Parts: sequence; C-alpha cells; structure tokens
Amino acid sequence: MSTYSPRTAVYPGTFDPMTNGHTDLVHRAAPLFETLYVAIAESPGKGPTFPLAERIALAREAIGPVANVKIVGFDCLLAEFVGEIGAGVILRGLRAVSDFEYEFQLASMNRHLIPRVETLFLTPAEQYSFISSSLVREIARLGGDISGFVHPAVQQALKSRWRTAS
Repeated sequence: MSTYSPRTAVYPGTFDPMTNGHTDLVHRAAPLFETLYVAIAESPGKGPTFPLAERIALAREAIGPVANVKIVGFDCLLAEFVGEIGAGVILRGLRAVSDFEYEFQLASMNRHLIPRVETLFLTPAEQYSFISSSLVREIARLGGDISGFVHPAVQQALKSRWRTAS
C-alpha cells in the first residue's frame, strides 16, 4: 500500500504483558483515529513470556470490544508493517522523561525509514505512569500482587505461567 492515512494509527509493542497503562492509552487514542491497530510484535529476540498468539488473545481480553481498534500480530520491521496497512501515525506511550530519549531515537529512525508517517506520543493516566511490563512480570514471577496493574485475565495467565515454570 503506497498511501499513508493520518486517520489510521499503529500502537506497536511486545505487550508482554498488556498492562493497564497500555489499555488506558488504547482507550484514549481510539477516538482520535478512524482505525487504531494495536500491533503486537513477535519479538523472539526479547524472549517474551507468552507466545504471540497468547499475547494477542490477552490484549483482546484486556482491551475489550472497541469498534475501531484492531489487535493484530506482526513479525517484520515496523516500517514495513506500517506501509502494509497504510497507517500515517505511529502511537507511542511515554511514562516518564526517562522514556523520552529511547522513544525519540525510535521516532527519528522511523522518520528516516517512512518519512510520510508521524510519531505521536501520549502519556498514560497518572495512576499508570509507573507501570511497566518488565516490572509486572518480575512482581508476578516472585508471587506479588499485580491485580492493580493488569486485567484479571492477564493476572491469571501470569500466575499460571510462573506456577508451571516453578
């Protein structure tokens, strides 16, 4: 697809797992676009806790039905995926100033690879600004309470994962 629509956005990530901060961003960004793709990267190099199909299923459960949100997986360069679907915007979340340098670097590289696509940064609601997938995984692995950070289905999946891994 050679056209890039500014009314179509992609929110990419590994979402391992999908947190309440992620779902907050999806629900606040969805009204801004005709279509919002939550694009879940396979990312085998990161050694995700859950396989791609399970991360997609958990994201669907956590986000719930939103008419213009499509939850999909991808296993190619983000720039290639964005071109395939014709998105004109890449949505990224910034939790804290410490995220900015890395996200700015990604945005600059994406601008080089796909100059017609803009990166839009959103911040999660304040109560979610400290939540990260890696912290949630570590707390869950050590048996801590993650109920305030993730959807109940994600919480159960993490409990089951670490119970079977023990």
